[in-house]
Amino acid sequence: MSRAKGVMLAGGLVLACALAAPAPGADANTGSNQAAFNNNCRTCHSLKKGDNRLGPSLGGIVGAKAGTRPGYPNYSGSMKNSNIVWDEETLDRFIANPEDVVPNNNMKPFKGVPDPEVRKRIIEALKASSGD
Repeated sequence: MSRAKGVMLAGGLVLACALAAPAPGADANTGSNQAAFNNNCRTCHSLKKGDNRLGPSLGGIVGAKAGTRPGYPNYSGSMKNSNIVWDEETLDRFIANPEDVVPNNNMKPFKGVPDPEVRKRIIEALKASSGD
């Protein structure tokens, strides 16, 4: 390879790394939190307000009462009647095993996320979402 091509290649790699790095002051975990949500929840859920899919939008879910998101008609009776208010502890238990927390929910075939670190990242993504 010629020296000029090598310098161009090296410059391109430096630029690509700079563009991929988080902005100064950004939380380095934000991307991995979003990735954890995407890899485990996005098939059925969104973090955008009103973007209900197979499951309801989860944007702004922390602090909300379970089974009450507007515009989502497919909650199970058990979810509607659970009287759960989503906090970090309840979300962690639910994400680990939904059936243990709300029997007969509509989350099937999802069986849960066994890894506590992945659950923590999902919850951080949920906490960061305002639903907008």
